Amino acid sequence: MHSRHIVLAGACLLARPLPAEPAPFRLPASDFNYRNVCDYVEAAPDAAYRHAPESALEAFRDMKFGVRIHWGIYSILGQPRESWPFLAMSNGQRQAYQELYRAWNPSGFDAEAWMAFFERAGARCFAFTAKHHEGFSMFDTHTRVRRRVNWTAPGGPRIEDCDLAFSIMETPFHRDVVRELCDAAHRHGIKIDLYFSHPDWYDADFRPYTSHPLQTPHAAELAPNEAGEAERAQGPRPLVIVPDPTPEETQRMLARHREQLRELLTDYGKIDMVCLDMWLGPRVWPQLRATIGQLRSIQPDVMLRARGIGSYGDYYTPEGFVPGEKENTSMPWMVIYPLGRSFSYESDAAQYKGAKWIVDTLVDATAKGGNFMVGIGPDANGRFHPTAVAQLEEAGVWLRTNGEAIYATRPRSGERWKDGDDVRFTRSKDGATLYAISLKRPGGRLVLHEITARPGAAIALLGAASSVPWTQAGGDLVIDVPRNVPNALAYAFRITPQRAADSL
Repeated sequence: MHSRHIVLAGACLLARPLPAEPAPFRLPASDFNYRNVCDYVEAAPDAAYRHAPESALEAFRDMKFGVRIHWGIYSILGQPRESWPFLAMSNGQRQAYQELYRAWNPSGFDAEAWMAFFERAGARCFAFTAKHHEGFSMFDTHTRVRRRVNWTAPGGPRIEDCDLAFSIMETPFHRDVVRELCDAAHRHGIKIDLYFSHPDWYDADFRPYTSHPLQTPHAAELAPNEAGEAERAQGPRPLVIVPDPTPEETQRMLARHREQLRELLTDYGKIDMVCLDMWLGPRVWPQLRATIGQLRSIQPDVMLRARGIGSYGDYYTPEGFVPGEKENTSMPWMVIYPLGRSFSYESDAAQYKGAKWIVDTLVDATAKGGNFMVGIGPDANGRFHPTAVAQLEEAGVWLRTNGEAIYATRPRSGERWKDGDDVRFTRSKDGATLYAISLKRPGGRLVLHEITARPGAAIALLGAASSVPWTQAGGDLVIDVPRNVPNALAYAFRITPQRAADSL
């Protein structure tokens, strides 16, 4: 390993010394979200800090497949891109958006039905938006927002006093969605990942962090990597410039941020992952670092997404793509990728990518050592689009036959995770079994290059009644594929040698 590595931060390159020992939790320098914090978050965590234990990392690597749910007041509008369009709204639209919760009553929501659906899809975990950027909490938070924006105040937008939770408990629905989902997940044995946004666009105390619609004279110092981003998002509309937050407001922001995370890790039983999103700024990093330490003390096994906390995180999420090669870090990772055009509700059935895409993406990520979480969102009434349901359930049927080639597997060493464009490999943890997964229907023979099966090895097509014939032709393994193989989303072959711990 080189003694130094290069980290990209904004428009500059920073050379940083590496710790004496390899840092298993170092994020890839190419990760966009890491680039926004690497100039102030330490490359090596504080010596007293403890990541999630190896048992939690092992469980994370075992689960492989999950469903990612984005649901919030933005779902009332049926808009894509979750709450991001808020930044491009007019002042009148923003004010109306902030009042949408007053009439929200998603009577079609059924946590038990959601979990049964996730099980049919083969998901071993789910993520849910406890709070997205616009600040609306989908759980029974006891924190209070004390200052917010009146976007249509006479004379222009104005910060005003308020006293509300801005949560699902203040809607006509008046039910703790996070509690119902967590209770149902615990009953079904599905792992829980609670999404939580560091920034909060409703609470004026959070200005100007991460594209907050309120910007300040010293935003470039408070949130240097975000300078100008809100302006770009809003297009031609002028920025709303207000005074910098006072020390009292900053302290109140940090206290509310910490308390909401404490609630999520205290009030809902075992939480397997917390999906932190975005980041705050360098001035408040010491306090945010202390918050992360407190969360670890509440639930030591929880896996924290690295967004906003860099090397203090336990996993990270390539978003909207599968890395082209095996990742250059041992930090566990999970691809997050929407089934439609965005993570929130997709009304156009033609935009869903299909069960084949789900399986191909899952196989590709698994072969490279990662997990895959497919994103969908329910509508305003709490129901998923029938096309999304059908495609996920079709993928679940495939997993019921072929899941042993996916769940609790590990990648082959080095670059041996693929054979050409259409074949991916996984292996059992003990190395005794190799799986070759053909993403396309093989012809009469499947030729695997640089694979040597031991004499007497058994090769089976998963889902078939009997083993299939094979021959070893030099460095190639040639599998005779039965002619009557039914069409499938992908074709997984189990290759089992005579003895365990074979590297294959």
